[in-house]
Amino acid sequence: MHDFDHDLVVIGGGSGGVRAARVAASLGARVVLIEGQRLGGTCVNVGCVPKKLMVFAAGYGDALRDMAGYGWQVEGARFDWPTLCEGRDKEVARLNRVYRHLLEDANVKLIEGWAKVIGPHSVQVGDRVLTSRYLLVAPGGKPRRTSEEELPGSEHVLVSDDIFTMKELPRRMLVVGGGYIACELACVMNGLGVEVSLVHRGTGLLRGFDECLRHELANELRMRGIHLRLSAGLDRVERTDTGLVVTVEDERIEVDAVLQAIGRIPNTEGLGLESAGVQLTPGGAIAVDDAFCTTAPSVYAVGDVIDRMQLTPVALAEGTVVAHNLFAGEDRRMEYRDVPTAVFTSPPLATVGLTEQDARRLHGHVKIFKSTFTPLRHKLTGREERVMVKLVVDGPTDRVLGVHVMGEEAGEIVQGFAVALKCHATKAQLDSTIGIHPTIAEELVTLRREWVPVA
Repeated sequence: MHDFDHDLVVIGGGSGGVRAARVAASLGARVVLIEGQRLGGTCVNVGCVPKKLMVFAAGYGDALRDMAGYGWQVEGARFDWPTLCEGRDKEVARLNRVYRHLLEDANVKLIEGWAKVIGPHSVQVGDRVLTSRYLLVAPGGKPRRTSEEELPGSEHVLVSDDIFTMKELPRRMLVVGGGYIACELACVMNGLGVEVSLVHRGTGLLRGFDECLRHELANELRMRGIHLRLSAGLDRVERTDTGLVVTVEDERIEVDAVLQAIGRIPNTEGLGLESAGVQLTPGGAIAVDDAFCTTAPSVYAVGDVIDRMQLTPVALAEGTVVAHNLFAGEDRRMEYRDVPTAVFTSPPLATVGLTEQDARRLHGHVKIFKSTFTPLRHKLTGREERVMVKLVVDGPTDRVLGVHVMGEEAGEIVQGFAVALKCHATKAQLDSTIGIHPTIAEELVTLRREWVPVA
């Protein structure tokens, strides 16, 4: 191990890279981490954390409107975008410092700069060359941007990262995309008082999620005043004296900002991976095996750059697996089944396990239990927001295969049910569980009647 300057050089200071570095160092490895931007990666800087703070901000707007039904009178309330931005950025800066301290406390050496792989055991940072027994590549991903050839006027278009440096809140915004980032940011902007239109080439939102969730969410967004235009594409963006004019199929729409959230791509450009013999997939992600080893035996990769599941907790788990396998002599593997996830729209939704469609394909005979209702909170607010809960159950074994929730605190609810799925819980066990009344979560243990879709 001492033929090299280091035992592990990590490229990327996001969730997966930092976790791997810290665990490896705790196991006795000499570790260096290289990062050219702020520590914390996408999640801390332009993802989970600042986005969730903005979701909270939008939620307070809903709360203000709901208060009247409960007897509260609020006069003169107004929203101030700079105040939100200042508080959000302070929290991000605090977390940047926390990540730095975590590395220092773990005796991981931090080098600030841009890394380039120059061989299977070598990395260059500026004029400096580092050698290491192993390299771990974890630079994350970045928003996909369209070119001028793909979209005339693309220079006027924002991507999701730009939301966090936007100086003014637009009055009218067009959001392009149908994934979770597009839907979340459309809801945030709508909740902050922006007039929002969402355009998506697909026939429905949130491809890959359960069809009932997709349908119910689209209805909720429309009820909130978000103008949805599905099966349509953005053709052109033009700057005018009063804003932007976008052409969507045969319609010209005037807005103040266009946000394009059409996916993220692995951040592999310029890393020099070819010099180490690292193979990329056709989509530009790093190809790895079950142990996260690339086609170069000394080079590993985790996180969004391998494009398996773009979730922060997944990257943390992957980084942990690599560190233990390399420096504790273990043979761990990552389990991607029954990974819970949430989409922080308004209302939010969360899911764990199989969708109804996947369950029918994989298991054949399944039973569906589903309920849609108005939550107690909105009996007095007058808001027509709905809740949906759904269980997907294997017919022969009674095992719960999927849990899907749309409604307030959906993520908090589904996190607990994710444990139940890991324990192979059955529908009978859920039925025998006493619910907490009155809550949304209790609906999942009181569903008795099998749901049959109307043909």
